[in-house]
Amino acid sequence: MNNDWNKLAANILRAELRLRGLTYSQLHERLLLLGIKETASGIKGKISRGSFQFSFFLQCAIAIGIKKLSLDEILSKGEPSE
Repeated sequence: MNNDWNKLAANILRAELRLRGLTYSQLHERLLLLGIKETASGIKGKISRGSFQFSFFLQCAIAIGIKKLSLDEILSKGEPSE
């Protein structure tokens, strides 16, 4: 189901934020530096719902500082059912 994939994407962002000790407010500030105008509450809502475009995922990944993201590692932890 699509929802499982959405949940996986949101979980990846949440995990990366936790790993780096970043809050949604700090992500908001970093996105602003990239010229992306989102409110902190809007960012939190998107990630909580898991409803966002891949471009938002990429923007967050760059703002967070993700240099590598291995699909092999992600999928080995349990591929969502289709």
